[in-house]
Amino acid sequence: MNYWLIKSEPDVFGIEEMKAAGTEPWDGIRNYQARNFMRDEMEIGDLALFYHSNTKPPGVAGVVKVASKCYPDPTQFDKKSKYYDEKSKEDNPRWLLVDFEFVCEMPKYVSLDELKSEAEGKLEGMLTLRKGNRLSVMPLEKKHFTVVCKMGGIQKVTDLGK
Repeated sequence: MNYWLIKSEPDVFGIEEMKAAGTEPWDGIRNYQARNFMRDEMEIGDLALFYHSNTKPPGVAGVVKVASKCYPDPTQFDKKSKYYDEKSKEDNPRWLLVDFEFVCEMPKYVSLDELKSEAEGKLEGMLTLRKGNRLSVMPLEKKHFTVVCKMGGIQKVTDLGK
């Protein structure tokens, strides 16, 4: 199993919307590295931290899991979508997505400041904490996933996603 961190602005699509939706296509990814992670490394059942970005305070709000294989993002072909890409062709799409399924909300929201307070301890090397790392989809080490879940009040990480 792989572990991930996915970012969303809560005023656009937050953990509450994810919970209500149950399963949601993770569309609008327009970064090649993030796309490649979804295409090449994500597998059904992988777990991800759901991170609220561009809010005060930013932080981890919940856990989701990968619920589908990678497939073309339909928003790239929709001229009315802000994610429309005129260079992308249906027979050779540029942009892909996976569906995520809601697993749980964090009993305790884990703020970025709290994550940074562990940056030289249990979360040392966590990509999200590196300066300039703005990817909306990024890999996590299992130990980082576990530590953040415990910081958020989830003690039995092994029960997630079942």
